[in-house]
Amino acid sequence: MANKDYYSILGVSRGASDKDIKDSFRKLARKYHPDVNPGNKAAEDRFKEINQAYEVLSDAKKRQDYDQFGENWEYAEQFKQAGGHGASGAGFDFSQFNFSGGQGRAQFTNAAGMDNLFENIFGGMRNHKMQPRRGQDIEHKVEITLEEAFSGTRRLLNLQTEDTCQTCSGTGRMQKNICSTCQGAGVIPRMHQLEVKIPAGVKTGSRVRIAGKGAPGRGGPAGDLFLLISVRSHTHFERQDDDLLINTPLPLVVAMLGGKIEVPTLNGKLELKVPPETQNGKVFRLAGQGMPHLGKTGRGDLLSKMNVVLPLKLNGEEKELFSRLRDMRSEQQ
Repeated sequence: MANKDYYSILGVSRGASDKDIKDSFRKLARKYHPDVNPGNKAAEDRFKEINQAYEVLSDAKKRQDYDQFGENWEYAEQFKQAGGHGASGAGFDFSQFNFSGGQGRAQFTNAAGMDNLFENIFGGMRNHKMQPRRGQDIEHKVEITLEEAFSGTRRLLNLQTEDTCQTCSGTGRMQKNICSTCQGAGVIPRMHQLEVKIPAGVKTGSRVRIAGKGAPGRGGPAGDLFLLISVRSHTHFERQDDDLLINTPLPLVVAMLGGKIEVPTLNGKLELKVPPETQNGKVFRLAGQGMPHLGKTGRGDLLSKMNVVLPLKLNGEEKELFSRLRDMRSEQQ
């Protein structure tokens, strides 16, 4: 974009307001967007120019430096430290360079001189400013069943790991899938598949870290992937931290006389010995039959709550027995 005026590219005056700049950018971005002009290289190049111009003029600090130093605005701080002030310098001799542009804008027209200035005065600051940067962390929601949380499971995820907008050639940053430059126009995410392991014992709200599987860095390490776990509610089991609660039907006869019943768990059925005269709502604790402790050994407990079931469709003999029981209990009172 050498010798090109960012204001002219966006079709605004140097005194344009932020709103005017933004409105003009959006209008031009829609007009020259690659999706609107498939296969049109000229439109694609124009779109990149528009994005680059908007990146500078939409930022107050960058715009101020651009107005003072022209297309070399990125080196404004180095100019100032070296004693330069726009087209005229104090503390450094800029007389060998030809500045032009008018209206407060300074441009180098001596390309060789400009290169010497950057190399001799700024010590190769072009390379120095590209500091390695760690990639961004990524969060991905994963819903699993209680059985999967009990045993651990795996998932094949489709992930977006590109944190720059390819349409803008990387000038726009991605924030919640919206490009800061394009305002959502033409965002082309980079997708890939990744198989991840979800450990046993996770619960709703757990964050599982997958190291180095986030967004790629720029000369630095990749970020991390964090799985945000949500466990579906279960038909029979209610989770209480790492304990499980289940309502267990208890026949009236077993409740009165005692006996054995089967209690379902997430790992099969267990036999529970019920003592005589067990009351409705009684809770029995089956140690170690609950959820695994995440990242630790051992498991929680299973809480089996007794729900006494009354018999239905009594025959004559059964009714007679209950009548006799009623009479006997009445006599004892």
